[in-house]
Amino acid sequence: MNKAIDPALMQAAEAAGSSFKMDAHWMPFTANRQFKKAPRLLAKAEGMHYWDVKGRKVLDGVAGLWCVNAGHNRPRIVKAIQAQAAEMDFAPPFQMGHPLAFELAERVAAIAPAGLNRVFFTNSGSESVETALKMAIAYHRVRGEGARTRLIGRERGYHGVNFGGISVGGIVANRKHFGTLLAGVDHLRHTHDPARNAFSRGQPALGAELADDLERLVALHDASTIAAVIVEPVAGSTGVLVPPQGYLQRLREICDRHGILLIFDEVITGFGRTGSPFAAQTFGVTPDLITCAKGLTSGTVPMGAVLAKQAIHDTFMNGPEHLIEFFHGYTYSAHPLACAAGIATLETYADEGLLSRARELEGTFADAVHSLKGEPNVIDIRNVGLVGGIELAPIAGQPTKRAFDIFLDCWDKGLLVRTTGDIVALSPPLIVEKNHIDQIVETLRGAIRRAA
Repeated sequence: MNKAIDPALMQAAEAAGSSFKMDAHWMPFTANRQFKKAPRLLAKAEGMHYWDVKGRKVLDGVAGLWCVNAGHNRPRIVKAIQAQAAEMDFAPPFQMGHPLAFELAERVAAIAPAGLNRVFFTNSGSESVETALKMAIAYHRVRGEGARTRLIGRERGYHGVNFGGISVGGIVANRKHFGTLLAGVDHLRHTHDPARNAFSRGQPALGAELADDLERLVALHDASTIAAVIVEPVAGSTGVLVPPQGYLQRLREICDRHGILLIFDEVITGFGRTGSPFAAQTFGVTPDLITCAKGLTSGTVPMGAVLAKQAIHDTFMNGPEHLIEFFHGYTYSAHPLACAAGIATLETYADEGLLSRARELEGTFADAVHSLKGEPNVIDIRNVGLVGGIELAPIAGQPTKRAFDIFLDCWDKGLLVRTTGDIVALSPPLIVEKNHIDQIVETLRGAIRRAA
């Protein structure tokens, strides 16, 4: 796993890093001006680590971007992608198919919650969300309830960056520049309650009643207008908000009572992050639709999917057989390289027991991250499986700066973490060992102290 880095590769990367221009690339979700003054350039990845263009080793504390669950540069996955590129580079997904797409769908359905056995492939989490929202609205229309067009998201929710996703999403910075967004969208209260639940290990004890906010929205809009509710089982991008005990169960009950579809956005939590293939299984609540991406290919080739209950799929399977049942899809749906990567990724997870490894390491990880309680400006710590959030008191008049300074400090000390607002998020690859966890937390501890 820890092969020596190729000196020639690093020399070439360092030479390139000192010579290329950066003006043309408008970087996503990045402080572009700050970055281009002091670039953080990655050149190689292997196992639990990146290397920068100067050959410096950096421990990956966030699985790339919540996605590299199997670790970097895994031989089985790499070989599968290489072989598929040499065999067939592309296959049209409309009115055509290829065997790997059907094989991957069967494998995903086999590890999904019971009943979610129909798989529609996309290319990202954002596309998965758009697909699921359209699927929900179209499902009700096909059933003769075309008035059900309203979508309910949740404050502080993140559902990608397309118009549907940011409409049902609830992160203000992601929404404020883009006008009125989709009509007919409302939001549940978020579940972040540090006054009652600060420093909870696993699911907070208090807050199940927050799900009753859906009853308020039903009373306001009438259930006959509501198509679906979409939530992340664990809200990741807003700072690791773990659902209170009983919250998801109550949300499921309310949706059932009013004929509303429940969508779990598992783009982050899918494929082992919480100790089960999907967080729905960890928390014992089965939604009607699941969106996923990231860990599906361990980040190697862009790919996403929507998992649907068979009853939803079958509702569309009416009318003449030669007609398209669901007018939706993407040029790169079920791309051959992505399917090859997905199959090899699932095989890697199975062979190494990675889909349950977060459950085995959860106690060790929780002990480590909660040891940061009492450090300067740490006001809350949250964890479940192999994901953790450390919330910091903001600097007066400079929100997000304390966490960003800690991010930069960790990078300088050879650790990659993720920040959102004034929260540091951790989600290491599922191959993480105890020594890696210790290094992550101790490096972060030092950065927190220096930022005080």
